[in-house]
Amino acid sequence: MTWQVYAIRFAHRDASVRGEHFYGHDPCALDRFPISYYVWLAVSGDQAVLFDAGFTPDTAARRGNREYLRFPMDTVRALGVDPDTIPHVVLSHLHYDHTGHLRDFPGARIVLQERELAFWTSRHASRGEHAHLAEPGDIAYLVEQNLTGRVRLVDGVHEVAPGVTAHRLGGHTPGLQVLRVATEAGHVVLAADGSHFYENIGRDRPYAVVNHLPSMYEAFDAMRALAGAEELIVPGHDPRVLDRFPAVSGLDGIAARIA
Repeated sequence: MTWQVYAIRFAHRDASVRGEHFYGHDPCALDRFPISYYVWLAVSGDQAVLFDAGFTPDTAARRGNREYLRFPMDTVRALGVDPDTIPHVVLSHLHYDHTGHLRDFPGARIVLQERELAFWTSRHASRGEHAHLAEPGDIAYLVEQNLTGRVRLVDGVHEVAPGVTAHRLGGHTPGLQVLRVATEAGHVVLAADGSHFYENIGRDRPYAVVNHLPSMYEAFDAMRALAGAEELIVPGHDPRVLDRFPAVSGLDGIAARIA
């Protein structure tokens, strides 16, 4: 089974600088380095998988310096998919910018690595920068939904649907996972925060937020092995994704067809 894959941009931040996005010293740390925020949609016939759930306008306003462009649910509809009927939402990890719209996909089974939820309900979740990177209400909602049986907690590699597999890589967070999707162009790897920008993986430069540094390097290697070609690795936050792939008609600056 082959799939069509779309990158859906829902927000953007121009105020960020290079020093926020690369591990270690950067001689140009204060140079402007914009970041975009995406969710991803894979479609095959009447089947659909959403990868990540973004953040809400309220979260954007509270955190500041984030331009909210369009509800991802509206773009999903514009791509011909009813958000209420999507059967699978795969979460790459539980930072605030990936968990905000779970309530807006009520029919979906939520697929998450077990060790990711375990970390964000552990004694370490409130320490230092961790607390800033998560939305407590989103974590609480996931715990609640897990108790209803809606959350599918997995360990390692998991087949979401024929031709779509989730792969735990870690590095950025303990249970970070990427999504591999079979398309006519070859296997696409949706990196999410396995590589925020093309420069992270392209220059072997991990992102600044690190849970385990060796795993970040190993994640780069794993994504190259999983992808059909280097150009089919899609970073999670790079504005240039919308330059490298064709825009969907009527959705310029919002949605691009990956494959």
